[in-house]
Amino acid sequence: MLKELVNKNRSYRRFNSERKIGREELLDLVDNARVTASSKNRQPLKYKLFYETEDVDFVFKQLSWAWYLKDWKGPEEAERPTAYIAVFLDKELNDNAFIDVGIASQTILLSAVEKGLGGCIIRTVNRYRMRKRFEYSTNLDLVQIIALGEPVQEIKIVDLDESGSIEYFENEQRVHFVPKRSLKEIIID
Repeated sequence: MLKELVNKNRSYRRFNSERKIGREELLDLVDNARVTASSKNRQPLKYKLFYETEDVDFVFKQLSWAWYLKDWKGPEEAERPTAYIAVFLDKELNDNAFIDVGIASQTILLSAVEKGLGGCIIRTVNRYRMRKRFEYSTNLDLVQIIALGEPVQEIKIVDLDESGSIEYFENEQRVHFVPKRSLKEIIID
């Protein structure tokens, strides 16, 4: 069951904009992350939920999408995420907790997949404009945003080709391909 969730958990960038995600669903995702492992149990992560249309539209404009798809400016309006979770590091609790961020974010995404949703972790964020608009405390560093929605994108995992390129790509049918190293390649004997 976990393997199925892990394989379905891709970096989705196109969503059904008609499927709204409300505060309660987002709280459930964050609640799962809340109880995961945390270095020294300091629990320095904080979350801001975006689900109201005006805020969701603003956050979308602060993001850059799909590093390797150079000509793609992000999803069209009908395929945009319908919610976001901003992940913050509270520097007063711990100033270096990026492992915690990864554990919590993966938990949020796996929880989303379990609900028929999907998401994408985005670190290319206009942090200045986010802070100016939402006026969060100076002890909070915005680490990343998790875009969420009901995926409308087909994503396939493929083996690396002879070139060894890890760059994801799309074909003309908009199928998204993600090259992965083989199990043999990542095991040290």
